[in-house]
Amino acid sequence: MRALLLGDGLLAAARRSLTRDRFAALALTLTATTAVLLFQVLQHTAGGAALVERIGVVRASLPLWQSLLRTPMSLFVPAPDLPVWGAAGQVFVVFGIAELTIGRWATLAVAYAGTLAGTLYARHGVQAGARGTEHLFALPWDDTFVRDTGPSAAVVALTVYVAWRYRAWLTGGATVLAMVLEQALFPNLAGVEHLAAILCALALAGSGELVAQRLVRTTDAWRPLLPAPP
Repeated sequence: MRALLLGDGLLAAARRSLTRDRFAALALTLTATTAVLLFQVLQHTAGGAALVERIGVVRASLPLWQSLLRTPMSLFVPAPDLPVWGAAGQVFVVFGIAELTIGRWATLAVAYAGTLAGTLYARHGVQAGARGTEHLFALPWDDTFVRDTGPSAAVVALTVYVAWRYRAWLTGGATVLAMVLEQALFPNLAGVEHLAAILCALALAGSGELVAQRLVRTTDAWRPLLPAPP
């Protein structure tokens, strides 16, 4: 049961990183958590709200280039009407585990990819809804103007990616099931974006594993042809 929940070697990998680098191993996590708290404070001030709107608030109504420019910052802008400690806590725990186990740059890449996947799908969904397209995840036209920010898509993507990498099938499966049920019972923009983030994480994890296996096979095939070391 523990292996299904935590996967093979996840705790050992996290412990090695902490032992080797101590607090430096969580530099990205601490920065991201601080950014969430900072944006929360800023968006509840008069001048700060305007600044956050310009650099970190994404809506499907914006031009694509503007959404792409704002998406990296939008990851750290929490929903103003929800408790910020929930968002900050999710970032600290999930980003922390990911940074300790898959590394800083991989964590940042997966988090951004999951957020971007959700943002791009939101644009597709509202366009499909506006055309009257009948498909499962078409979104109502009103969602065009909904504020699309927060770390939840990144958190979901990282959870699924790390679960795949370390074979924590119970954790990964529970996360996917929870997101599917959320969208089935309470369909909304965030729920669709979470599903897009899951698909993105699975694609990244699966393709990365295939590439790694191919590299190993190629290296093994070429090894007999290489000159022996002196």
